[in-house]
Amino acid sequence: MSVPEFLLEVSLVVIAVVSLLTNLSVLLCFTQSAELRSHVPGLFILNLSISNILLAVINMPSTFLGVAKSAKPLGDPLCQGVSFAETFLTTNAMLSMAALSMDRWVAVVFPLSYSSKMRHRDAFLIVAYSWLHALTFALTQLLMAWGGYSHTYASCTVHLDGGERSQLPVYAAFTVLFHLSSFALCLLVLCFAYMKVLTVARSHCKRIDVITVQALLLLVDIHPSVKERCLAEQKKRKQRATKKIGIFIGSFVLCFSPYVITRLVELLPSVHIPRYLGIVTKCLSYAKASSDPFVYCLLRQQYRKVLVSVISRALGKDQYSLSAHSTSSTLDTTDDNYIARIT
Repeated sequence: MSVPEFLLEVSLVVIAVVSLLTNLSVLLCFTQSAELRSHVPGLFILNLSISNILLAVINMPSTFLGVAKSAKPLGDPLCQGVSFAETFLTTNAMLSMAALSMDRWVAVVFPLSYSSKMRHRDAFLIVAYSWLHALTFALTQLLMAWGGYSHTYASCTVHLDGGERSQLPVYAAFTVLFHLSSFALCLLVLCFAYMKVLTVARSHCKRIDVITVQALLLLVDIHPSVKERCLAEQKKRKQRATKKIGIFIGSFVLCFSPYVITRLVELLPSVHIPRYLGIVTKCLSYAKASSDPFVYCLLRQQYRKVLVSVISRALGKDQYSLSAHSTSSTLDTTDDNYIARIT
């Protein structure tokens, strides 16, 4: 076994284990907290977490076997089923991220009418569309027998065998349409929604800055260092909002764009994608499943409280005070209060 293959195998195992544990933690939080279950975006997060768990259970082990054996890890029927699952689960996960971004856009831009614009019924309809959209491409792939083992990516994925080059024009059209309606569409929605959220967040920060400066001017006896700290805290708030938006969009682009680009480039005649490059891009796309719980859930105060409570009960300890864990900085409090659902 070569060093690159060993590193790829270790990476796949780590990504699969982290994805499974973190997404199961999110599900555990929902089972233990009625408050989390009552929130409308919770349905999108559940849909995303379940897709990531199935991806970690079905597709990541298959790719690991493909890398380890350097050959088809499963029989043809199973490989086609795994390929179907990958197309469905990946598309469903992307659309769930887009739905979460739209939910936050509505919550921040239209806070007074959010409860009427985004109800549980609306969330169920969005999830139903996500499933229908993903199933359409997955079933088309299955019916056209385009699912199979790809040596380039060492996995069971959407793939056209070399002996079926007559289908290349139709397969290329399907591939382009698939990535346009999944990756490109979701990226467009994410950029639009979070840029709107960032604009509103900065507007709120400016208002608070004005109020803070006016208050500090009235407090003539306050020590200069206190004034400086207050103004510095206002500046950090702006940076935090920008950083979070960058994480939401940046993680999506970093994890999915290399894989999408390679899938499109390989459609060109006489273009060969190196095997290690293909596997690395596949691992990057899998890595999104392990980062999603941190990006959307586990770094938020509500989820941390529930996890700490569950762990403390599991260890047989008394329900100790969570003040040390729930005491957040001025910036975190501000995020929860006036930049609703930005985290």
